[in-house]
Amino acid sequence: MFKNIIKGLRAYGGTFNLINQLGLWKYFGIPILISILTAVVIGFTAYGFSDNIGSLISKAWIWEWGSETFRTISDILGGIMIVALGLILYKHIIMALSAPFMSPVSEKIEAHITGIQHEHRKTSFGAQLWRGIKVNGRNLIMELFLSIPIFIIGFIPIVGFISSVLLFLVQSYYAGFGNMDYTLERHFGYRKSVRFVSDHRGLAIGNGMVFILMLFVPVLGIIFVLPLSVTAATTETVKILYPSEKK
Repeated sequence: MFKNIIKGLRAYGGTFNLINQLGLWKYFGIPILISILTAVVIGFTAYGFSDNIGSLISKAWIWEWGSETFRTISDILGGIMIVALGLILYKHIIMALSAPFMSPVSEKIEAHITGIQHEHRKTSFGAQLWRGIKVNGRNLIMELFLSIPIFIIGFIPIVGFISSVLLFLVQSYYAGFGNMDYTLERHFGYRKSVRFVSDHRGLAIGNGMVFILMLFVPVLGIIFVLPLSVTAATTETVKILYPSEKK
């Protein structure tokens, strides 16, 4: 799996050149707008709710002594929870809504890598949007199911530091999952796509790691995160689907 994680990371190396070579920037206009608007809405919402979450957590401390210190810690924990939840919601929203615009991008990259136009399932704008909503809705539920107990582990002394690492890996996996599915959508049904990503989870994690880290880059991160991550995921996914036709 570690080898595939490295492949997922290295795939970003030639993304700018490939996008320019194939003239793909025109396809990213609406997804970039979706990304910016979603980030702004979630950002303001997170800012407004962080104090409320901190206040709820601080009520668990019923003693007078140390209450101010615990309130400070509660505000920090509340902020971390909001940021983690915000990242989860952000990536699944933009991936779901951008599906009809990303599918043509992955198709052009596939044709470029394989050198021929392959016969595969053709789907409409509405079908691509519904597929995006279905896949990312499923992934959102699964990610929350895994992230909540992992976050609770963070409160346990000594082993708590593992929580942040596990949260990062889980978020990375589902980010990479969404990026890979823009290609898989044309080849497999929903269930087979889930199995495919599970079999190549290292690639998904590697791709998703860069996706998540890019979101911490002010402004430029939310602009370039989809173009670069989708291009990187598509190149590696296509190489797996057509191993004999790698360029």
